[in-house]
Amino acid sequence: MSRQITYSPAYTLVPTYECFNHCSYCNFRVEPGSDPWLDLDQAQATLDTLDVTEILILSGEVHPKNQRRSGWIQRIYELCQLALTAGFLPHTNAGPLSLKEMTRLKQVNVSMGLMLEQLTPALLDGVHRHAPSKQPSVRLKQLHWAGQLQIPFTTGLLLGIGETETDWAETLVAIANLHQQYGHIQEVIFQPHQPGQRQQQLAPPCDDSMLLKAVKMGRQLLPNDVAIQIPPNLVQAPDMLIACLEAGATDLGGIGPIDEVNPSYPHHTLTELTALLQAHNYTLTPRLPVYPQYDTWLPQPLQQSVQPWRTRLDTLHMKKS
Repeated sequence: MSRQITYSPAYTLVPTYECFNHCSYCNFRVEPGSDPWLDLDQAQATLDTLDVTEILILSGEVHPKNQRRSGWIQRIYELCQLALTAGFLPHTNAGPLSLKEMTRLKQVNVSMGLMLEQLTPALLDGVHRHAPSKQPSVRLKQLHWAGQLQIPFTTGLLLGIGETETDWAETLVAIANLHQQYGHIQEVIFQPHQPGQRQQQLAPPCDDSMLLKAVKMGRQLLPNDVAIQIPPNLVQAPDMLIACLEAGATDLGGIGPIDEVNPSYPHHTLTELTALLQAHNYTLTPRLPVYPQYDTWLPQPLQQSVQPWRTRLDTLHMKKS
């Protein structure tokens, strides 16, 4: 019997690429004030063309003390509303948010996320030297709040940015402890750094052997009910993708037209991924951006938005079996 590997049929809407952080490896950000925010009419026109499940709202960060911060949160909220009205399921990742901001966005998101990246403060003297919101304590607090608010949550590690294997273990143990306290971590992304054309400072890529070693550690340290996600477009060799699945990875994340964070590395087609996995006795299966065990955590209107999708997936799985 083949083993199921999940993915989310997704499309990314970017409210803005501007960001007050300046991470040396970033291929996403532009300077604050240089990027017009995504217009709601433009977003609606895009939504009208899509055949996906998840709308990932992925944004650069407006500084918490910037007078435009409240308008930025409002724009994210409105984009989530548009996605829900169009029949999609929103998932927002917009950097560290306040407890008030998270409470508001919980009303229009079936799940949310924030990469921990690495908890070591040493990176604040390196790749995060000009990135105030990469302060480990700030990001860890976000995961606490998500648990307290019962928000189904995704977090992850960024690999190959100057950290050590000891740093991996510290970050994974912190995630595991939070999940044991709140039970809210759906999945942990293991994202290998791969150099892109727009980053400020070129650095060597995270090689596949490093990724595999991290996945093995993750499966040992994370609770069994926390999924391990790997982005297939950032894995250098198809054999290594399979090796990561054999080591315990179970999810390939959002698959869509563009990887906005890593635009130099286009996603594989579903046909390509399906063929690769089938050759090794794996079945690629779509999922929702909220895992079934968290449906009851959602506000009632969001539960009503999720249910038709859940029924559709159940019907699909029955046909396949």
